[in-house]
Amino acid sequence: MTSEKNAQIGQAREAFQMLYQISQLLCTGLDQETLTICIRLCELGVDPEVLAHVIKEIRKMGENATQNKPLSTQT
Repeated sequence: MTSEKNAQIGQAREAFQMLYQISQLLCTGLDQETLTICIRLCELGVDPEVLAHVIKEIRKMGENATQNKPLSTQT
């Protein structure tokens, strides 16, 4: 690998670590793998606000499933 490519990889890792630290400070509850998926989806054009809403709904579904509550269709 060239030194330029190594520098790009290092910068990408550093940028990801900063995003992960911000995610932790904001108490998003996202692990590194999930954050990586979210970043990739945004890079592919997924609206970040829509993605956040979907994640919240998935979490609600998981909470309801563990508590055996019926799902509410209201947000």
